[in-house]
Amino acid sequence: MRHLNRLMVSAIAFILAACSNSTSPSTPTTMKHPAAKFVEGPCAKTPEPVPLLANARCGELVVPVNRTNAASASLRLAIAIIPSETQPPTKEPIVFLQGGPGLDGIATPAVAPNVGLNRDRDPILFGQRGTQTSSISLVCTEQDKFFAARVGLVYDAPSTGDLDAKSVQECRDRLAPTTDLTAYNSTESAYDLIDMRKALGLEKWAVFSHSYGTTLALVYLNMDGAAVTSVVFDGTTPPSVGGMAWTWQSARAAFDGVMQACAAQPACKERYPDLGATFIRLVNDLEKNPVTTTVDIPGHGSTTVVVDGGTLLAWFVGMSGRLTAGIPAALDELDHGNPQTVATQYASGWVNTELSNSTVATGLTLGIWCSEWVPFETTEQSMSAAKKAFPDFPASVLEQAPQLAFLREECSAWNVPKAPESVRAITKSDVPALVITGSFDARTGPMWGDYIAKDLSRSTVVVVPGWGHGVFLNPCGAKVIASFFENPAKPDTSCVGTVQVDAFTILPPRQ
Repeated sequence: MRHLNRLMVSAIAFILAACSNSTSPSTPTTMKHPAAKFVEGPCAKTPEPVPLLANARCGELVVPVNRTNAASASLRLAIAIIPSETQPPTKEPIVFLQGGPGLDGIATPAVAPNVGLNRDRDPILFGQRGTQTSSISLVCTEQDKFFAARVGLVYDAPSTGDLDAKSVQECRDRLAPTTDLTAYNSTESAYDLIDMRKALGLEKWAVFSHSYGTTLALVYLNMDGAAVTSVVFDGTTPPSVGGMAWTWQSARAAFDGVMQACAAQPACKERYPDLGATFIRLVNDLEKNPVTTTVDIPGHGSTTVVVDGGTLLAWFVGMSGRLTAGIPAALDELDHGNPQTVATQYASGWVNTELSNSTVATGLTLGIWCSEWVPFETTEQSMSAAKKAFPDFPASVLEQAPQLAFLREECSAWNVPKAPESVRAITKSDVPALVITGSFDARTGPMWGDYIAKDLSRSTVVVVPGWGHGVFLNPCGAKVIASFFENPAKPDTSCVGTVQVDAFTILPPRQ
């Protein structure tokens, strides 16, 4: 989640009915505005080339900034329609919902590669409101600079939290005079999807969602489910439980999975015995006595990094999945006085702020987390979940949830109102759904896929062994996703049983 460790025609009028368009009694009352429009034009500029855009039909969706305000200004959201290989397309399009919150669906599309998703249908990419390609971008360079500096600070020290909140306040002070920060949330984004479908002249479409995009997809299903033919949830973040507590269960499940996988490989078990106990001991030892080292980060140069207990947990969450094979060796090196590998891998995700500034809108992140998550959970609930997950961790580590360090302090500075209760509603649907997760996903663990699937009556649940966050990037996961869109009632999941956990890196025995 936290940005993946820094790291988708004619216009048809759609007018929101004044004072009567609520999806439930607690949904914000919407006001009448001019019809949303799709205006064709050049594709949005992106920091790096996006091959999918080469032949795309692009433009912008013009929508209100705030649908609860009759005098609201308008906002332009970038859209890219990837042409089907078969012309005309024979199946409904797929709209892709990127995660973060704050990742841009045009600049970094969450599209499974090399499986022909556009063989007979049009993929639709779009940048959610507030992201880099929208006309109002909530990129917070101030907080990105803090993230880069944080690698050289004690991870969970109160002084670090103060600097974090200060960076958020600086961003807010810059944006608030000209931006309605209350309008960047899941409900408005779901209305954007309804507007987009109508403006593109579509009665039906399929939905692919990743990470936070699954939150948006669940909210959207509650509002426009009749228009959805099938939906994929890749790495689920259920809006009904979003907060700090739920992240602890994901981290613990990945921890147990990695440690059990090492124990199941004879070479790993022999070379790194009691790896789980070693990790917990290191968290405690480093929290008491942090280690400071200097590493060379490509593109950034010499970088000072502090490795303490909170840093080590954050590193593990970032590594779990595609980089899991190196975890035991890096922990062994750290345990024997060499923090270089852990420090380099941890810092690499944060110090190159040029990339994050181009693709991540932290203001959108905060708008959602601070209105839809934090107000619905007490500090006691968060700490209780933390203690249950890792009872042997020191309190200072447990106080800062994985991925969400000092989020309460950030939200005090961002200062947006609590979202309506409707945004936390459980989604019950009979739309065919694929709920897919990696077994080592320390951000959005498999248990959260099970959690939503029980209320999705036509769901298929898949867990890909040995993979982390973003199953659409896994070759087997990508095939399952493509198979589901071809046959939602019976996707081909046969490759899952053949997936093997990668062999762990084994360092030579110490002399």
